[in-house]
Amino acid sequence: MKKRHASSSSAPIGSFVSTRPTLSRRQFLRGAGILLSLPLLDSMISPFASAALSNDPKNPNAKPRRMLAICNNLGLVPDQFFPKQAGRGYELSPYLQQLKEHRDDFTVFSGVSHPDVDAGHPADICFLTAAPHPGSGGFRNSISLDQYIGERIGHLTRFPSLTLGVNVAQGSRSLSWTNSGVLIPCEEKASDVFKRLFVQGTPAEVDAQMRRLDLGQSILDAVAGQAKDLQRSVTARDRDRLDQYFTSVRDLEQRMQMSKEWERKPKPHVNVPVPLDPGSPREYMDKVKLMYDMAKLAFQTDSTRSISLMLDSVNSPAIEFGEVKTSDGYHNLSHHGKSDAKLSQLHAIDEWHMKLLANLFTDLKAVQEDGESLFDRTMVLYGSNLGNANTHVTTNLPTLFAGGGFRHGQHLMFDTNRNYPLPNLFVSMLQRMGIESDKFASSTGTMRGLEFA
Repeated sequence: MKKRHASSSSAPIGSFVSTRPTLSRRQFLRGAGILLSLPLLDSMISPFASAALSNDPKNPNAKPRRMLAICNNLGLVPDQFFPKQAGRGYELSPYLQQLKEHRDDFTVFSGVSHPDVDAGHPADICFLTAAPHPGSGGFRNSISLDQYIGERIGHLTRFPSLTLGVNVAQGSRSLSWTNSGVLIPCEEKASDVFKRLFVQGTPAEVDAQMRRLDLGQSILDAVAGQAKDLQRSVTARDRDRLDQYFTSVRDLEQRMQMSKEWERKPKPHVNVPVPLDPGSPREYMDKVKLMYDMAKLAFQTDSTRSISLMLDSVNSPAIEFGEVKTSDGYHNLSHHGKSDAKLSQLHAIDEWHMKLLANLFTDLKAVQEDGESLFDRTMVLYGSNLGNANTHVTTNLPTLFAGGGFRHGQHLMFDTNRNYPLPNLFVSMLQRMGIESDKFASSTGTMRGLEFA
């Protein structure tokens, strides 16, 4: 029947109304007593749309390469972080002094940013996507670097990726986004991460998970015939969108099958107790340390090779660490207005961040894997969406890149007014992971001046 709805909050203003039979937003494909909802055609893309999983790498015996990407969404005080000299003989800045024992094992960048990523605080969700204009009304995020990696090599490990966070309100912020721009919520409790990684579950729990996976398989099979009938009855434009949607459903089917296989494999054993989660957001630095520990354990057991970690400093209250107790919330301190009292506390926070990062590097170096350290096989990216939290600028981002088999020990200084694209670093990282790629987001090539070791 031909029908036009009087109004719909989901229909874009000025959108074309087809005279073809319309499909209800609530319409489902039905089969075997189950339902599979349809995407909103001509208004949205399926939340499950994703690039197809690739085949196994050409050389399955190649060294495992890993990535940990960390975003502190309040950044670092610029004049304390950036060195004043370029090259390999630069003098360590006050903050980098905390990393001096590792100075030959990291590269610091200045004059880099994501082209057209603006809007201040909202830019944190674009740290790994580089999607432009996150503050605009029609903004839609794109796939994040960690998920791009997970789609291509995630089948090699139990978990394609891990999405971690500190003081992140559930479902509100994340560094990890799917190919269709859907947020992947952060795991905020270290104890939950530990259990996912290492607690096997009872035989009954494993069987229940297997049944859930089998049910998912049957759902996909049950609606296949109706899906083909539907594609014949819609417009060419909607047919393309449905094709994308059902391609993603087939990808999901493959992911579920891989998950099913992993369910039967024993989880690794570690001689480490379940971590005790800090009880208060004020224990911010303790949470950061625990998440670094979880990332190290995940890599050490090869449970995943791609991890993102959002340090949500914006939503952190006054914090306590060591002998320091800040007098104001982390966010308010970042808007210091050059107040000496606020800057003094902010310097202490930033320096502690660098100390924790130095400890992470030390811990990764202490783990050996086939004659190499875990650090040499793990790329650690530490940075921010803000070049200066006091003024909300999103240029000249403080960026530090360590490990992973690169030739480090340098300061790559680019133009602080006409910034060099940070996504070029992402392309270099992808290539180091063994993923054939010469483009990511707004990249123009690989990172100039950065070489493999």
